[in-house]
Amino acid sequence: EEGVDAMGVPPARAQPSVGESATDDNAADERTGPHVSGMIRRTGPRLVAMEILGATLRVCVDDIEAAIPFYERLAGGRALRFERAGVQVAAVGCFLLMSGPEAELDVLRKVAATIAVKDVEEAGRVLAELGADIVAGPLPTPVGRNLIARHPDGAVYEYADRLAG
Repeated sequence: EEGVDAMGVPPARAQPSVGESATDDNAADERTGPHVSGMIRRTGPRLVAMEILGATLRVCVDDIEAAIPFYERLAGGRALRFERAGVQVAAVGCFLLMSGPEAELDVLRKVAATIAVKDVEEAGRVLAELGADIVAGPLPTPVGRNLIARHPDGAVYEYADRLAG
């Protein structure tokens, strides 16, 4: 039979060159969107980004003094301690331990994580451009500045930098 070898297998088809359809179904290729030199062209708004340096997990604990040694051993570092609005705070590696009045902790629990950024003001501009609500800040902190933002999906995050405010 024409088009098959002695074993009945059709010959291998060469890969299409740039600009040539990979299938015989040109309609299928058109449905996948615009192409440029074999690559999908991005359409829509330009990508906006901020420089994210890392994230800190927020952990509310009943007894911060009892919790600190565990997290220091876990993270391999010493706790940086401070107090804010009646809440005892200990930063240990990627963990932010918090202990204090239940009413204050209830508010703090609504913040999913702390995102370290190079510049909080720039982060605020990017967040606003992307449709986030800036709930508070930028405000000075013991180690820099922060702001609280609610993302369009409802998640709330703290953004913090190490720049003097």
